[in-house]
Amino acid sequence: MNTRATQTGAVQGAGEERNEDVRNGTTNEPRSRQRGNVPVSTGGVGGSAVQQASAVRSSGQIYEIAVLYHPDLEIDLEKATSKVEKIITDNGGKITNTDNWGKRKLAYPIAKNDFAVYVFYTAEMPPEGVQKVEQTFNITDEIIRFLITKPDLKAKSKAEALAKEKAARVAANPDVSDEDEEDRESGPRLYRRGRSDRDEDEEPKKPRRSRIKDNS
Repeated sequence: MNTRATQTGAVQGAGEERNEDVRNGTTNEPRSRQRGNVPVSTGGVGGSAVQQASAVRSSGQIYEIAVLYHPDLEIDLEKATSKVEKIITDNGGKITNTDNWGKRKLAYPIAKNDFAVYVFYTAEMPPEGVQKVEQTFNITDEIIRFLITKPDLKAKSKAEALAKEKAARVAANPDVSDEDEEDRESGPRLYRRGRSDRDEDEEPKKPRRSRIKDNS
């Protein structure tokens, strides 16, 4: 699931925090019902794409699950998360990663709530278990929104490889600026020449003399 890449901005500012690593990833096969429209911003969860691909080969399916908990549960979230995790495991799921973003402001109110506690899970799960999890989430009071999707592992793997390559280049050349690095990736920027540039490069033209006819 790339829950965070699918929907637009419910967490103000959260998109920028995660945008870098998930412009990598694209969302594919969203699965949600009733409570399932999670207005979350970009980001991926759960291990490297290589690890996730390995999990897919061994178990068949892997999903990313975004859960927005009621904001009042922030203080005692453990009980609510344990309940949700049990729903996943009772339906054949195995949670491989949990990413707790904490309490965040929503882009728009949900059930009169302006905030929610965002938690993202990565889970291996049989396809038949997904529908059962969705049905149970729909009647779970602690959840105000959720979204279950399948990740695009190829895109995520490619993005991770590019990020590692860039980090290696920066480590090897600490004096290289971010602008130089961007030029290397996307080509040099084209700047529009201004009047001052022309003035420096070109000699000023001599004013043309006007011809005055002498009638005398």
